[in-house]
Amino acid sequence: MALTGTLKDFGIAEILQLIGQQSKSGVLHLQARADEIHIVMWNGSVVSAEYAGRKARDKLGSLLVRADLITAAQLEEALSVQKRTLRRLGDILVELGMVTKEQLREMTALQTTQTLYKLFHWKIGTYAFEPRDVTFDRETVSPLRCESVLMEGYRIIDEWPMVRRKITSSSMTFEREKELDPATARAEGRGSRDGESAALGKNEWRVYELAVPGATVERIADRSRLGEFEASKALFNLVNLGILRAIPPEHRSAASEVGAYARSWQERFRRGAAGVLATVAIAVALAALALLVLGGGMVGGSGSRLVDDNRVERFVSRYQLERLRAALEVYRVENGAYPPSLDALVETGLARPRDLRYPWSQAYAYRRQGDHYLLAPPVE
Repeated sequence: MALTGTLKDFGIAEILQLIGQQSKSGVLHLQARADEIHIVMWNGSVVSAEYAGRKARDKLGSLLVRADLITAAQLEEALSVQKRTLRRLGDILVELGMVTKEQLREMTALQTTQTLYKLFHWKIGTYAFEPRDVTFDRETVSPLRCESVLMEGYRIIDEWPMVRRKITSSSMTFEREKELDPATARAEGRGSRDGESAALGKNEWRVYELAVPGATVERIADRSRLGEFEASKALFNLVNLGILRAIPPEHRSAASEVGAYARSWQERFRRGAAGVLATVAIAVALAALALLVLGGGMVGGSGSRLVDDNRVERFVSRYQLERLRAALEVYRVENGAYPPSLDALVETGLARPRDLRYPWSQAYAYRRQGDHYLLAPPVE
């Protein structure tokens, strides 16, 4: 299968979807300006993602040190062995007893997913899929289905604005407002008997234990091995429950942190918009095909007709509304209030004109009500 082109014409969501559906093996090469990412695919699943421009701190050895799984001295020893033998660093670390195979599996998966999620902000670039046989260590690598990667990537894009409303900086620290007993939670399996503890999931418990005085968001994310988004979301939930109190960095005011976030997220949102629309288009096609194949919208012979209900529109509209809600949150952070109309999202570049009505012929219903808003599909 020869697959080459530009991301402007064929988005990353469509490329991964196609390779996944056809269960192909090979390497997908992507390039945008000076950035290069090489995704190794096996039977339609991702087994690794190498970022050619990866900084030293994002390499596997550094990730293991930052996660407190090995020391800097142990990494130097393993790198010395690697230089002499040219073997994979992970194999050397396991052989020397510095990490277990399960820990290596966890960290290589984290490194792969964090690299993949960078692609969701690419809107220009080129791609080329090179079909070939692929081998990998099945004891330390868990193949990731393309569908799971796409769903998780766009979930992160949708939820980041909400999380960043309170977790505004990677340098933010926390103070415990309530003391909980993680040992009790582990013993009971789901949290202690008080309401706050019972509401916590395993990610919240993990970051709660790491949220000691002086520990930054970045440090907690590293040690929790959850990745930046999942760790930030868990911290967001703990702050909302009143269990932790967020402390902005001393060298920057809260206002400047929110402003910096708004500018960075607006750029993220704009870069991800094309990919979101590509995913919506795929969802429309798959939903429409399913309706036809299942016989709900077509009759045979001369009596053939088109789908005559609005199930496809409802399916697509659900995802479209989520994207508009994310755009509204970005607008609110930048301007201090929700827009008077959805047209303001188009004027600021957070949405396109067709986003305000797709897939309906009429525009979405919107009304600002003080600090809140109403957003709904048009009346049928």
